[in-house]
Amino acid sequence: MTNALAMIGNLIYEVRGIKIMLDVDLARIYGVSTKRLNEQVKRNIDRFPSEFMFRLSLAEVEELNRSQFATGSQKHRDSRVPPYAFTEHGAIMTANVLNNSQAVQMSVFVVRAFIKMRAALNDTRALAPKLAALEKELKDRLNVQEAAIVTILQRVMDIIDPPPMLEPPKRRMGFGVEEREAVYGRNGRNRRKGK
Repeated sequence: MTNALAMIGNLIYEVRGIKIMLDVDLARIYGVSTKRLNEQVKRNIDRFPSEFMFRLSLAEVEELNRSQFATGSQKHRDSRVPPYAFTEHGAIMTANVLNNSQAVQMSVFVVRAFIKMRAALNDTRALAPKLAALEKELKDRLNVQEAAIVTILQRVMDIIDPPPMLEPPKRRMGFGVEEREAVYGRNGRNRRKGK
């Protein structure tokens, strides 16, 4: 049971912010060919609104292949035709329209795998604010510790190599004579102010 859950869990991808399974993977799980699965879906298309099933774009297929999520899923497909993506409800509906015993049995595992993925996502969302608060607290502590370490290092450096002492300004010896400013007239002679 846990092996089936783990295997199916590895076939659930996120596209457009939605957890999905590809048609080729569902067909393999349900014991039918991809062609048969898609035929049954097309015959019952009114059971598959866009929130249950949609076709991936070529860019989305490229992205899945690049991220190595779906490399094994694309072996039996024409690479020019993008696969269908089924949400959790679409995967269940697919089992209903196939109506074979393996599809019915495996649909339970598919549902459990989606539930497990959703629970893991919710746990992650619940932990995110706690992790952010912890990170802030650690940064604050590090900042306080870093400031203390810098202060200690500065004191040690002051002991090892003290800053030079400033000498008081030297007094000049002798007499200081203050002269008044000289004012010169037009003829070049020195005229004192007020005279």
